[in-house]
Amino acid sequence: MADASAAGFPDDYPTIDPTSFDVVICGTGLPESILAAACAASGKTVLHVDPNPFYGSLFSSVPLPSLPAFLSSDSSTPVPSSSTATSSSAAASHSAVHLERGCLYSEVETSGTVPESSSRFTIDLVGPRVLYCADEAVNLLLRSGGNNHVEFKSVEGGSLLYWDGALYPVPDSKGAIFMDGTLKPGMKTLLFSFFKLVESHIAASSSGDKEGEGEASAKISEEDLDLPFIEFLKKQRLPPKIRAVMLYAIAMADYDQDTADTCEKLLTTRDGIKSIALYLSSIKRFANAEGAFLYPMYGHGELPQAFCRFAAVKDALYVLRMPVTALLLDQEKKHYIGTRLASGQDILCQQLILDPSFKIPSLDMPSDASDSNSPRKVARGICITSSSIKKGKSSVLVVFPPKSLQEQQAAAVRVLQLSSNVAVCPPGMFMAYLSTPCTDAFIGRQCINKAIEVLFNAQGSDDSEDHLETTSENTENATPTLIWNCVYVQEIKQGTSGTVLSCPMPDENLDYRNILESTKKLFADTYPNEEFLPRNSAPKYADDDSDSAE
Repeated sequence: MADASAAGFPDDYPTIDPTSFDVVICGTGLPESILAAACAASGKTVLHVDPNPFYGSLFSSVPLPSLPAFLSSDSSTPVPSSSTATSSSAAASHSAVHLERGCLYSEVETSGTVPESSSRFTIDLVGPRVLYCADEAVNLLLRSGGNNHVEFKSVEGGSLLYWDGALYPVPDSKGAIFMDGTLKPGMKTLLFSFFKLVESHIAASSSGDKEGEGEASAKISEEDLDLPFIEFLKKQRLPPKIRAVMLYAIAMADYDQDTADTCEKLLTTRDGIKSIALYLSSIKRFANAEGAFLYPMYGHGELPQAFCRFAAVKDALYVLRMPVTALLLDQEKKHYIGTRLASGQDILCQQLILDPSFKIPSLDMPSDASDSNSPRKVARGICITSSSIKKGKSSVLVVFPPKSLQEQQAAAVRVLQLSSNVAVCPPGMFMAYLSTPCTDAFIGRQCINKAIEVLFNAQGSDDSEDHLETTSENTENATPTLIWNCVYVQEIKQGTSGTVLSCPMPDENLDYRNILESTKKLFADTYPNEEFLPRNSAPKYADDDSDSAE
């Protein structure tokens, strides 16, 4: 993979040969890297460039000292002006349309003291984020051979639900229900019955057309499947706290499901059962994995690199520290036909793919009109603490259901704690990522800050007001000291098809399912007759082990 050696932008950019490709991709975020791998696997010639000296773009894992530059108004490394010289002999037939980057991050606030060993902290720009053991992202890594380049650890502390001022373990399996001392015997019986109903439905549904009368009777009725999931849970006589567990800690609903008339995304029983099925199958997938979730060693920035390595093996050409400054427009056909690089070189292609920080000039409207629709937002937080939220556990997921922090909280807040066992911080220190979707940036930040106040003590503070209750049910959970934190708001833009593809951004979800689905759709829209990363396309490795995870 080509890479200039000097820091920042080099004085002398490399000359790229050839000057024409099937696909040119700008930015090495996860969607762009997956598309590069898919295009290369289908036999397309691919040029993949990135203005940064590393892979990942908006999906990077960066050292803590580099975080302010990423959250600044430029969103990424600034695009320099290109040389006036071009290498295209057909320059007269096209014009260059200047590219600009949009402002993706706002409302940035930091507090506390940055640790002296700040360079040993690696920050995920997509946090909090995990992979289900059984989801399509893991399958794609196995299929492409990317699992040979990424090591994973389990989120071994499981999940905790914030309820009535205290943290409670999430009873997400029969074993967890049995061991949960906070559940009364009658409630355990109800939960056992509910999980048995779900598992019977999953088994009956997976049998397809071969089902018999007994299997058909085990399935949840179509009428119930079309119900709002919260109404189905009420029919099963599950109390509010357990309904919150199912909705927000297992089915991973974001928005308040109790307000059906105003809920931005109401979860149906069909979708709820599908999410629970993924969760349960993830718990059982890898023999050496604890729980349903995995986290990549060294951070999520490792995932784009794995797909870039696959694409490079398939002859994709990689050039880092190479900004794109303009799009090439065919004057006669009014069609984008390539890019102009910071070196001044023009590269022609059949398909352009850009990371979502670029403002793509529209051919049909003024350049500022394409951003007229207000994008969705997600409020995020990053914390460095001195101890674990859950005593004795390196990693843990915490879920704050809607309205559990304040009345204006319309969506769940999720927190992922990590430690040195995944090589993202020094030993003895912990990192926590928080996020919640929002339409109002102020309320989003307010919810994140409230969750931080509940989970952590500020340095030098003895005030216990609004912090976790210490009861006989959660005495193992001490309140960690907050050393440093950052809260900010990120815009969310969807991927768009066309002559120029714009890839999806990191979204508000805990996993990559929606991003991967959007990425696969972009590929299918562009190459409808090509298979997306065929199973036989992965490089062969002598020590391939696809049935285990750390």
